[in-house]
Amino acid sequence: MRANRVQTVGVVSAAALLLPLTPLATAAAASPASPSSPAYPSSKASESSAASESSAAPASAGSAIPGRTQSLSFDGSVAGESGARAAESPEAGVRVPARTVRPYSLLGVVWDGAGTPLRGRVQVRTRDADSGNWSAWRHLENHPVDARRGGARGPARGATAPLWVGSSDGVEARVLPERGDHGGSLPDGLRLELVDPGPDTSPDAPDAPDQGGKPDQSAASGQSAAPGRPAVSGRPAAPGPAEEPAGGQRDSAAAGAAAEGAGSGAAGAGPAAADSAAGAGGGVLPALSREATRSQYPEAGSFAGPRPRIVTRAGWGADEKLREAEFRYTNTVKAAFVHHTAMTNDYACDQAPSIIRAMYRYHVKSSKWRDIGYNFLVDKCGTIYEGRAGGVAKPVMGAHTYGFNTDSTGIAVLGSYGKQEPSERAVDALARLTAWKLGLFGADPAGKTWLTSGGGKFKKGRKIHFHTVSGHRDGFVTECPGDRLYAKLGDIRSAAARLQGR
Repeated sequence: MRANRVQTVGVVSAAALLLPLTPLATAAAASPASPSSPAYPSSKASESSAASESSAAPASAGSAIPGRTQSLSFDGSVAGESGARAAESPEAGVRVPARTVRPYSLLGVVWDGAGTPLRGRVQVRTRDADSGNWSAWRHLENHPVDARRGGARGPARGATAPLWVGSSDGVEARVLPERGDHGGSLPDGLRLELVDPGPDTSPDAPDAPDQGGKPDQSAASGQSAAPGRPAVSGRPAAPGPAEEPAGGQRDSAAAGAAAEGAGSGAAGAGPAAADSAAGAGGGVLPALSREATRSQYPEAGSFAGPRPRIVTRAGWGADEKLREAEFRYTNTVKAAFVHHTAMTNDYACDQAPSIIRAMYRYHVKSSKWRDIGYNFLVDKCGTIYEGRAGGVAKPVMGAHTYGFNTDSTGIAVLGSYGKQEPSERAVDALARLTAWKLGLFGADPAGKTWLTSGGGKFKKGRKIHFHTVSGHRDGFVTECPGDRLYAKLGDIRSAAARLQGR
């Protein structure tokens, strides 16, 4: 979910020394130092964030939370002017000087006050931990957040969407004023958040058996679908070898951050906790035939699509100590909003659990959300992952489409699909997932539905007519899910309806 393109870079309060790492000699050669990019000193991090979270790195079994977040402050202006808090000329701004840091794989920028807009372009560049080469400058986009909402940890922070950069040990960042904005001040508390997702701790590999965790030709180019999976035609195929129906296995319990508030549904742990008892241990919910699905979910009616294979939160290694304990539910699921994460497409599919763990940590620890924002995630190999906790078959209130998180579900495809075609496997996965999830609540994927706006793109209280399977851009001012993925939504609707037997 990517909102209006706003670029930012991060800050923090007090300073605690990070582990000093020797800068790679190739860094200077790859990207010459300038007055605004001095040599590459070891960094200092926020004591309140980095110091406390570095203790969450694996230490003793059963007590430590995998992963770490480093929080860096912006030091001075990009062009060297005094006054780091104001953008007084087109060249002015604030920056995190190039430096060596502890290893991380995902970054983003946060600031105090979700209702405070960040009027600036956030740009980052990173140093590859293996090669020592620096990337080009990349832009970060803004997350829409409802400033009135917040969880038990307090109000949500303003935040950019996170960016997966892979294993990195150096970073530089800057926030430049918007073109034509000569006097806009930047929000307080700007911090650059560097997230290490930690090692894989789940007992079972989440990869589908025919994929081996690596993208094949079809995943990279969008060609034929995997064996044992329905093509985009929507005709059901037989389950794969490891996807045979398993009787009696239950669902695991595992942005518009308007969903970070109370929402319209109930809160509690009871129903989802019961769902999780049987299904979460193995890390994967197997695919079910249409008949087995209807037997498993008798309340769904005659149009429930076959349940697809779903990697649970346990399967991708979610540490449930990070999120808030309570679950939030909405009334029903009338629509599915499709997103892309607008990150790199250059990832191996066995990296997807790490990417999701990093996003989870960023949403909860850095942005102060209740949990990861999306209800489901899909990688380019077509593997479906459980997102926000509460039960995959339940109407869990997500934080994915500002103004329309009520009575909807949010599905994010890992990658960026503005110019690149999504893989056929990912498209097929979206069809299978929407056929099942919407079918549980009697919704026709090829139909339309009315949703009431909670604010944002449309005035609060206004009723809007959506396709049952819509793109993020339909409900919010954004390019998400990218032109190429958005163009596939018609095929996804038709395929999902066929999978439901319509």
